[in-house]
Amino acid sequence: MGYYLTTAIAYPNGAIHIGHAYEYIAADTIARFKRLDNHDVFFCTGTDEHGLKMLQAANKLGITPKELADDNAKNFRDTQLALGSTFDRFIRTTDEDHYAASQAIWRKLEEAGDIYLDTYSGWYSVRDEAFYTDDETEVVDGVRLSKETRTEVTWTEEESYFFRLSKYQDKLLELYKNHPEFIGPDSRRNEIASFVASGLKDLSISRTTFDWGVPVPGNDKHVMYVWIDALTNYLTAAGYPDDQERLSKWWPADVHIIGKDIIRFHSVYWPAFLMSAGIELPKRVHAHGFLFNSGEKMSKSVGNVVDPLDLVDAFGLDTLRFFLFREFSYGHDGSYTKDSIITRKNSDLANEYGNLAQRSLSMIQKNCDAQVPQPGELTEADEKLLALARAVPDTARRHVDTQALHLYVEACWKVLSEANRYFSAQEPWKLKKTDPDRMATVLWVTIEVVRIISILIQPVMPDSAGKILDLLGVPAGVGEAGAKVLPTAVDSGSGAEAMGAVSASAAIGVAAGAAYASAALAPNVAEAAADGIAAAEADPRSFAAVGFPLEPGTPLPKPEPVFPKFVEETE
Repeated sequence: MGYYLTTAIAYPNGAIHIGHAYEYIAADTIARFKRLDNHDVFFCTGTDEHGLKMLQAANKLGITPKELADDNAKNFRDTQLALGSTFDRFIRTTDEDHYAASQAIWRKLEEAGDIYLDTYSGWYSVRDEAFYTDDETEVVDGVRLSKETRTEVTWTEEESYFFRLSKYQDKLLELYKNHPEFIGPDSRRNEIASFVASGLKDLSISRTTFDWGVPVPGNDKHVMYVWIDALTNYLTAAGYPDDQERLSKWWPADVHIIGKDIIRFHSVYWPAFLMSAGIELPKRVHAHGFLFNSGEKMSKSVGNVVDPLDLVDAFGLDTLRFFLFREFSYGHDGSYTKDSIITRKNSDLANEYGNLAQRSLSMIQKNCDAQVPQPGELTEADEKLLALARAVPDTARRHVDTQALHLYVEACWKVLSEANRYFSAQEPWKLKKTDPDRMATVLWVTIEVVRIISILIQPVMPDSAGKILDLLGVPAGVGEAGAKVLPTAVDSGSGAEAMGAVSASAAIGVAAGAAYASAALAPNVAEAAADGIAAAEADPRSFAAVGFPLEPGTPLPKPEPVFPKFVEETE
């Protein structure tokens, strides 16, 4: 068993934009989070390289569609890496194993009696790779458009294979009713259920007017309609059809992260294909909203398309990653401006996070021999703040499991806000004269809270959180902020419940932890405790390490600012 997540695979017929980056960073954040939580993770992304759009784009450039795909797929892959994406496979629908998987699932649909040959007549959108009925289109200024996506459609008549989508209407409605978690957020599920309840028609699934695609088995004058080809990539990466050991580990997918514009294909067509093929359905499809530039939808014609790497150059990668989940409710539309990014960088990062770390560590450097201070007896205020921080992992898990990434980040920032209030109220700069022992306790509590939040926020800001942990004297582990699977992660659930299952006293020290857990706890809880301790030993920056506080006397480096405020350059 393992945790398997995917992004949608992008059409590489143009440049990557901030909308792509939003999805890639979200998926990467989830992947890093799960790895740091001691899950064995497989993260897949890639490019969807077949179809008429790619053929037309290549023809305009005077090159073959494969040459266009090669060039642009490399750009997508390189940009993802530049955004910090830690994907395990970058799949391309021109990959050899994907051709085999696509043809294998086609044969399964045929064996189920769900494919038949007929003639298609109707409106087709090249941009959407989708067919529309008359009532789904309208004429605007002499051009017929899809009402839903506002893309131009043309009348198409050709021989086509059809999939008996109508056969699965009741089964799909039953799926949405019995498994409401299948589609997220809830508003998307309601939209899809309404669409399906209005009636499904059989789906054209092949084309004969072009040959850039996966050939239909037994009739190579047809190529597969791009959505059977594209959607099957999730199975290809998981080992379908021949690698049964791999397939049993990774399938069904835990979540498909996609944009709301392709929710119908993923929550109607995809589960229907899988039902027909006798393949287990993915556990969840989550559709995020769109990002708007100053309230306007990004468009080449308007000239407001933003290259995400330009934002990285201007503000920093971690700032961009943080901003996307701090500013917007993930799953819904959002609008951003340059000023909104600057505000988040200066207020949330420089002030609430960076300044808290800098102030407390600077006092330790000057007043505690540059070592983690020895805390004394904890007061109610100390215990309350520590308890608040130690409760965040479970809260974060709940939010990440429903892709509410904004709530996960918010939970961390609520603690930082409380820590700032605590620090100001305790006034350790006064205590150094009146009560040095109490000062040491306040400083220890403050940096312990900063440590916990820094561990938990690594999936969002891997580099910056890592620098804070360096300043706190926390050794680097093997996980590299969730970029690698911990060596202790052997099963999807191996470490997720560990810290919640172990009592606070059992989680205090690594040395005594394993023996204590084995002797004092029930067998299943002791096993979870041992897994958590092993993960913490393997990587002191893993989530399992949250329960192992900073050790007094640990030498600390001279503090340096991690989040300098953004200052506009002037000539």
